[in-house]
Amino acid sequence: MTRVFIPVLLCAVVHAPLTVAGEIRIAETEDQIRIETPQLEAAIQKRGYVTGVAARSFVDKKTGFRDAGFGLDIVDWIMEPGSDEGYRDRLDPELVYRFGNEYHGRTPKRSIEGPQICTKARELAPKVIRGEDFVAVRQQFRYRTAAPGKKTGSTWTQWLVFPAGTRYFVSMDRIDAVNSSEAMFLRLDMPGHIRHTRGDTFSEIYLSYLDQTNDSGGYENGRIPAEAFFEDFAPDERFNYRRELAEKPPVRFIRAYRLRDPETGKAGPWLAGMTLDPSVVHEAWCHQRGYVCLIEEFGGRPVAAGESFSAAFIVGYFDSIEDMHEVYDRHKGHTGLEVSAEGWKLTK
Repeated sequence: MTRVFIPVLLCAVVHAPLTVAGEIRIAETEDQIRIETPQLEAAIQKRGYVTGVAARSFVDKKTGFRDAGFGLDIVDWIMEPGSDEGYRDRLDPELVYRFGNEYHGRTPKRSIEGPQICTKARELAPKVIRGEDFVAVRQQFRYRTAAPGKKTGSTWTQWLVFPAGTRYFVSMDRIDAVNSSEAMFLRLDMPGHIRHTRGDTFSEIYLSYLDQTNDSGGYENGRIPAEAFFEDFAPDERFNYRRELAEKPPVRFIRAYRLRDPETGKAGPWLAGMTLDPSVVHEAWCHQRGYVCLIEEFGGRPVAAGESFSAAFIVGYFDSIEDMHEVYDRHKGHTGLEVSAEGWKLTK
C-alpha cells in the first residue's frame, strides 16, 4: 500500500481546550483532535489520511522524540486468503490485490470489503469521551465497496484510550461483519511503518516472536539492526510471522523500534506496538520497501455474517525491552476494550 505523508496542521479556528482532572488537555479543530498529557502528545485526524494517531504527532515528553512513520494503528481493508485474479475486471480498482512481487510477497490474498480506510475514507467523525483520569477517542467507518458476491456495510470501530500517567495509549480495532468468510482478517499497521534513509531514524527493531518467523536472518534475542533494512526485500522473504507455520503462538507479540535522532545520532526510546493476545495474529510483516513496513493482520478464522472479531493493543514509548515485557504481562490475554465516561477496561 502506498503511504502518503500528510503533515499535522492545526486549523485556524480552534475550540477552547478542555482539561480533564488537571492532567489531560484536548484541543479540537475542524481537521483534528489534539491530546496532551504530562507524558505524551498525540493528534487524531478527522480529514485526509485518517485512522489511528496521526503521523509524527506522537511525542514522548520525557525524551522529546516522536514517531518516525506514517501514523500509528492505521487501518486498511477487510481481507481473506485467496486470489482475485478470476474477477479483477469486476473489482473496484482500489480493491485489486496483486501478489507475486516484492511489495506484497507471494501469498495470494484478496479484499472482501473496502476501501482502504486510511487513504480513501477521506473524513471521519471521531467521538471524544472524557473520564476522570483518561481521554478516549472512538472512530468508526462503514465499508462501502465489496468484492463480487459480497455485501457492503461491515463496520470498523477503533478505540484509542490515553490514560493519565503513562507513556502509551491503549487501542482496539473491531470488525462487525455483514459477510461470511472461512478466514476473515483485518489489515493494519502496528505500531506503524518507519520512514528512514539507511537507518537514520532508528537503530534496531525488536520482534518478540523472531525465532518463530520463516527466516530470522540469523539474528537472536528478537533484535535486528537497522542495517538489515538498507535494501528492499519481500514481506515473506525475511522476518515474516504466519500463525499457520508456528507450532504455537508466541508468549508475547511485541513489535518495536529504537528511535535515534537523524541529525545527531542520539539514541532515543523504544516505540512499541503490542498485540495483547498473540493468538489473534494471522500474519505480520517486517520488511523494507522504501521504508520499513510493519503490516499486521489479525483474525484469519471463520466469521459468519453478523459476528465480530477484534484485537487490543498497547502502543507507546519504553526505555527498555524489559519495560515492554513488564507492561505486556500486566495486560496480556485481551482482545476487546470497553469505554464509558465512568472508565475503561480491557476485555477477553
